Parts: sequence; C-alpha cells; structure tokens
Amino acid sequence: TIVFAILEKTKILGVEKHGDHELTKKNLNSIVALMMAFLVVASTQLVAVINEVMANIVLLLILAISFLMLVGTFFTDKEFSLENSPNWVKFFMFAMFIGIVLIFLEALGWLRNFLDWWLDTPTTTLSGHVILLIIIILFIFFVTYEPKRHKMKEDS
Repeated sequence: TIVFAILEKTKILGVEKHGDHELTKKNLNSIVALMMAFLVVASTQLVAVINEVMANIVLLLILAISFLMLVGTFFTDKEFSLENSPNWVKFFMFAMFIGIVLIFLEALGWLRNFLDWWLDTPTTTLSGHVILLIIIILFIFFVTYEPKRHKMKEDS
C-alpha cells in the first residue's frame, strides 16, 4: 500500500490524459507495488527484519509518549505544548531519528558487529581519542553558539 501510494504521488510510471485531466497509470502502479510486496514476503530475512524493527519502533513511540505524559504532569493548569520551543522539537526529532537508525542497524546485525569491533580492538586509545575529540567539539559548539537575533524593522 505504501509503495502504491508513493508511485501514485510521484507519478514515476507516467500519466494518461483523459480529456483535460491527467490520471496516473493505476494499473502499472498496482502491478509494481504488488510485485515488490511479493518479493518482500518471499524473503524470510526481510520479514524478520521488518518484524523486529516495527516492534522496536512501537516501543520507542510508547517511550516518547510516556515521557511526554510525565513532563505534562508538571504543568498544573497550563496546557503542555512543544510548539513554543522549536529547540525541543528539533531535539526530539533528532533523538527519534537516531533511535530509528540504531533500531535498523541492530535489526540488520550491524550495530552489534560495530560495537564488538569498537570495544574489542587492541587500540583502545583510538576509542578514547575519538570520544575526547567529540566531547571537545561539543564543548566548543556550546561555548561559541550564539542564538540568532531577529532584526527589528526601523520605522523611517
């Protein structure tokens, strides 16, 4: 269904003209979407990855909702909203993106291999240097970051 919707929206397979209207080629879009669905279902490894990823993404969503409910309990009579703070919205979007990337890497088995390589390499000083470099870059960014100032229009 998602592939069919994407094909309909992007009109990759072309359009047909019927009078003044342009309609997508629904027959081609449905066949391509159906064939892709059959290829995914035929691969047991893909189905296993999709099952694991979806379970973990739902868990991530439940954790986010639980966190927002806990934060909302501290607002007595005011309505809790993240709309007034775009920095928090960006932070949550970034955190969710990182969470989803880590979920996919774990489902594919790549995260465990990377962590095993990172922790078991004899050059643990390299790991320490990289972590120290990241901390220094974050500290420099924190110290030198200056929020954007809105220019006020002068009346002339």
